[in-house]
Amino acid sequence: AGSVGAGGLLALAVRTTVSAVWRQAARQDWTGTLAAFRELDSARREGRDMRYTNEIGAPARADYFDQLVATAASSGLALERWYGVRIAVDLAELDPAPPDDPAELAALLEAEERLGETDPYRALGQLTHLVFRRPSPT
Repeated sequence: AGSVGAGGLLALAVRTTVSAVWRQAARQDWTGTLAAFRELDSARREGRDMRYTNEIGAPARADYFDQLVATAASSGLALERWYGVRIAVDLAELDPAPPDDPAELAALLEAEERLGETDPYRALGQLTHLVFRRPSPT
């Protein structure tokens, strides 16, 4: 964050704790959902990041949205916008193919865009895209 100049932007795409739990539930993996909640509870008690294993089997962490915003603010960056990514897709398959029908694809993209910018749906995105800005000197 220190190398973002005045008026500059920092964009991040992260998995949040909400999506780390929600993804399991959305895929109807109830055992996985309960395990994710147990890990989230442990992480909170221990004051650490939530950990999980990602889709390729690598260890990963999920970030707390509020902590990301607070950390950025402590570095002089203000949250300008944020979006949910992959809300309406990616629930049953790791990487579903897009619809073949152009009209259906256009509807999917429009629905995904609306979901990604609208509360409370955007918090359910598989990723969260945050855009921070360092204010310009006045």
